Amino acid sequence: MRMVDVIEKKRDGKELTPEEINYFVEGYTDGSIPDYQASALTMAIFFQGMSERERADLTMSMVQSGDQIDLSAIEGVKVDKHSTGGVGDTTTLVLGPLVAAVGVPVAKMSGRGLGHTGGTIDKLEAVPGFHVEIDNDEFTRLVNENKIAVIGQSGNLTPADKKLYSLRDVTATVNSIPLIASSIMSKKIAAGADAVVLDVKTGAGAFMKELGDSQELAQAMVNIGNNVGRRTMAVISDMSQPLGFAIGNALEVKEAIDTLKGEGPEDLTELCLTLGSHMVYLAGKAATLEQAREKLVSVIKDGSALNSFKLFLKSQGGDESVVDEPEKLPKAAHVLELEAKEDGYVSEIIADAVGTAAMWLGAGRATKESEIDLAVGLELRKKIGDKVQKGESLVTIHSNSEDIADVKNKLYESIKVTKNKVDAPVLIHGEIKETK
Repeated sequence: MRMVDVIEKKRDGKELTPEEINYFVEGYTDGSIPDYQASALTMAIFFQGMSERERADLTMSMVQSGDQIDLSAIEGVKVDKHSTGGVGDTTTLVLGPLVAAVGVPVAKMSGRGLGHTGGTIDKLEAVPGFHVEIDNDEFTRLVNENKIAVIGQSGNLTPADKKLYSLRDVTATVNSIPLIASSIMSKKIAAGADAVVLDVKTGAGAFMKELGDSQELAQAMVNIGNNVGRRTMAVISDMSQPLGFAIGNALEVKEAIDTLKGEGPEDLTELCLTLGSHMVYLAGKAATLEQAREKLVSVIKDGSALNSFKLFLKSQGGDESVVDEPEKLPKAAHVLELEAKEDGYVSEIIADAVGTAAMWLGAGRATKESEIDLAVGLELRKKIGDKVQKGESLVTIHSNSEDIADVKNKLYESIKVTKNKVDAPVLIHGEIKETK
């Protein structure tokens, strides 16, 4: 088999065989296929696309390129949740203990984040003492006993995807639905989940800005999951403005605690109940989505969800008292208000620009080497559609520096106020059901 023939075949819009796809993935991973031939194939895929069968084969070839996590020692159906990213996306911190309280095992493999704020692990490490350095036996034991544990990502999970993503990043082939969908799903499948609930974002703060593109990506990932034997569905949710109010690591932990108490932001709560209902249903813990939602609401009301979070933190070395005393979380030296310059209604909050302002404070990483400041971040005081008066706070800024003129300017540019009332954006734009 020759790589040039595989490139030519895809260039001409023909379907690649499983053997040809596997030949490419194996050869590129071990270095026998050079970057220039791999980039030629990814560009051909960018223009010609891939069939459902090709996408599933590419995904599984990438899964088989490295380690695969065996979760068979964990009792029950393991359901994972994946978000395509956004600003203020605190859902994992809420969903883990929430669905665990209903009896759904959450064996979560998470990473550290580049961009606006940290990843799930960064956020959890805002809790004093919390750590993810546990071995596989301890991980399995904790999930079986507590129904929840979080571990750091394996160093050799889907090496083909890591190498291919780096190439796509410098060859203008990132925005290819088959390549994005295969990349995301390969990591979820290698991580050992039996079922996957996808939260595909759409809007200014999302990877996919247009609803049509988000729907196409969601459908592609759902098809891949189901074609390789994982029950998979997707929710398409809004990211035209940040989710919830908090953007920043310790601030998001506090917001997660509020949400588990039933006192969180309306949009974050609703999205968690929607995603959580699907997780509970796919895990076989409820006969219908309505019954699943009722169970989630019940564990919030009776305090079980909050206790689940406490147990999770304590079991991984964290100070669980922060749940009752959130003032123990890291605090910034300076708390300042961004005041509205005029009366009116908030008409726009550009999510990714607000996220950039949070990163400038130190809440996220611009590069892998950047250090995160767990205390800093932003708290939105107004959302799209809210009435605001001149002098009223739009955003509370938590900073460890007094020189934040650039952050304030960025926020003023990002939050638009108009005289005419506008409606709040729709939160859930649709769902893609699993394909039988």
